[in-house]
Amino acid sequence: MSIKLNGINCFYGAHQALFDITLDCPQGETLVLLGPSGAGKSSLLRVLNLLEMPRSGSLSIAGNQFDFTKAPSDKAIRELRQNVGMVFQQYNLWPHLTVQQNLIEAPCRVLGLSKDQALARAEKLLERLRLKPYSDRYPLHLSGGQQQRVAIARALMMEPQVLLFDEPTAALDPEITAQIVSIIRELAETGITQVIVTHEVEVARKTASRVVYM
Repeated sequence: MSIKLNGINCFYGAHQALFDITLDCPQGETLVLLGPSGAGKSSLLRVLNLLEMPRSGSLSIAGNQFDFTKAPSDKAIRELRQNVGMVFQQYNLWPHLTVQQNLIEAPCRVLGLSKDQALARAEKLLERLRLKPYSDRYPLHLSGGQQQRVAIARALMMEPQVLLFDEPTAALDPEITAQIVSIIRELAETGITQVIVTHEVEVARKTASRVVYM
C-alpha cells in the first residue's frame, strides 16, 4: 500500500524533530531514509506506526487515514498496527518466549488465529528465513543476526502491507549485514512496501528503489 505524508511536524517537548515533512511512497517501493544521527529518520519512521504522534499534518498508510489536528482513537491505532509491521533496532523480542512462541503470540492474540494456524504460518517463515534449527531456542541464545531474522519473521507473521525497519543492520558484521540485505531484497519482490532507516550508504544502495536523504 502507498504511504502519503503531508505537513508533518513532530516535537519532543520544545524541540522540533520533524519540520513540515511531505512525502509520497508508492505501493511496492523500498524507501530508504538515509542520513546522520539526529536527522529525524527514526522519528519519521515511528510516526508511520504512530509510536510518535505528530502535532500537525496528515498520514495515509495501508488504507488508514489520519488527520493530526485531532488525536486518533485507540481503535484506529490498533488497526494501523495490524497492517504496518515494524522491525526495531534492538529486536525487541520477548526474552521469556522461544523463537516459535515469539512468532505465534501476536497472530493468536491480535488476529485471532488458532494455534495450529499460527504454527503453520510460523513454520513457513522459519524455513524461508533459515531459522528452523533455532525454533525452540530463546533469544538470549541467538546471535544478533539470528535475532534480527526472528524479528523480521515476527513482523511478517501479521502479513503486513507495509514493513518498517529501524537501522536493521546496526552493529551487525558484514556477513550478517549481507544476509539481512538479501532478505529485504527478497521481500521487495513480493510487492510489500518497505521503509528502511539507515546511515549506511552501502545498505541503501543495495536495497532502495528510492532514497530520501535527511
